[in-house]
Amino acid sequence: MKNESRVEDGSPGCSATISFGERFQSSEQFNLIFKEGMALVERTANYLDGPGRRDAKDLAPATTVLYATESMRLTTRLLDIASWLLIRRALKQGEITANEARAKRQSVKLQTLGRPAHTKGFDDLPLKLRALIAESFEMLDRVLMLDRAMTLNAAPATPSEPVNPVGAQLGALHAAFGQKTS
Repeated sequence: MKNESRVEDGSPGCSATISFGERFQSSEQFNLIFKEGMALVERTANYLDGPGRRDAKDLAPATTVLYATESMRLTTRLLDIASWLLIRRALKQGEITANEARAKRQSVKLQTLGRPAHTKGFDDLPLKLRALIAESFEMLDRVLMLDRAMTLNAAPATPSEPVNPVGAQLGALHAAFGQKTS
């Protein structure tokens, strides 16, 4: 999936590159995913620090080990998701440069390993923990899809390409509204 497209405004030599990443980052959909991801982190922390501790005390010893393992994996997964969201928000708000975002993104793992559906004893874990684990993988899948589409490693415009700010704005308007601008 490409993360940008070129839009011609009809003038010779005038085109604008529209980055999906830049456009998505400034959209309300990004804000919604950011809020949803951070709310999931908060709900998980509240569960693990409160009702989850009580739930774990009632488990069989073997299930207690599985509970500890899965809650640790869940926490790690959510920290990676939150890190990705915070990097993208910082870039959006101009707090960091694209190069800084690329460097920070390298340390975020976003691993899809550890899906526990076939793990022996998973069904013995508390329902709330299983629901949070499932929700975390759904969020991870969305973030991975967006990360691929918004690749931070997009090549910058080469200095030999002339930059036409008016053409860029016309192309952006055309892309946003699907109408010819003249």
